[in-house]
Amino acid sequence: MISSLTTISALAGRAGRLFLFTAALLSLAGCAVGPRYKTPPVPAPPAYKEIGNWKTAQPSDQNLGGNWWEIFQDPQLNVLEQQINVSSQNLKATVAQYQEARAALRHARADYYPTITTAPSATRQKFSANRPGSIARGTTFNDFVFPVDLSYQVNAWGRVSRNVESYREQAQASAADLAVVNLTLHADLAIDYFAARTLDAEEKLLQNTVAQYEQALQLNEERYKGGLASEVEVEQARTILETTRAQLVDVGVARAHYEHAAAVLVGKAPADFSLP
Repeated sequence: MISSLTTISALAGRAGRLFLFTAALLSLAGCAVGPRYKTPPVPAPPAYKEIGNWKTAQPSDQNLGGNWWEIFQDPQLNVLEQQINVSSQNLKATVAQYQEARAALRHARADYYPTITTAPSATRQKFSANRPGSIARGTTFNDFVFPVDLSYQVNAWGRVSRNVESYREQAQASAADLAVVNLTLHADLAIDYFAARTLDAEEKLLQNTVAQYEQALQLNEERYKGGLASEVEVEQARTILETTRAQLVDVGVARAHYEHAAAVLVGKAPADFSLP
């Protein structure tokens, strides 16, 4: 009877250990992060069937690196473009976001290594010599505490490495955002600068045209006084002159808008910025 009970007890113990081992395996499997993501294959044709004589695009973004605006050989534009890196608040904000992403990546990488923390403290206590009924009268006690806490997070099932991979991708995306913002700001400044220069040429042309129309109006007025022209011709000349003057004002307003836009890009108030 005792032997049978012993055998039943041994079998029950083995079954319990097997159950615990199986439960542990299942719990470990449930903690697995999962397989590495793989982009599913997508069949893509070599070219569109309607391509015809279209030419495949060949990106040359490498040519936009560095001071690409120097190809225009405009000293004033070069000076303005250099001010963007120093004064543009949008670019500074994007740089701060990129640095934040890099710091988050370094923080995630720290999980690969053990962490040691300590908080030392020292206290000094003295009992009064007049304290009654105590054997510690007049005694001074020094208490020094130097605790050390060592912790290490095991990279089980790839949790730490996947976390680092995620922050690495975020840092790369932030770097791409920084490059896009940097290129956009410099390109916008170049566009505004050349638009203002175009309006300068148009304004000069309109000024010359206004001077010619003033002479034409004066000539028609003299002819009208001499009886060689009608009042209609005089009014037509005056209408053309005033229309050209209105176009000159519109060009000046548009030119001021581009000048203000350039001021904002270089980080200056429009009232304190002038584009000769």
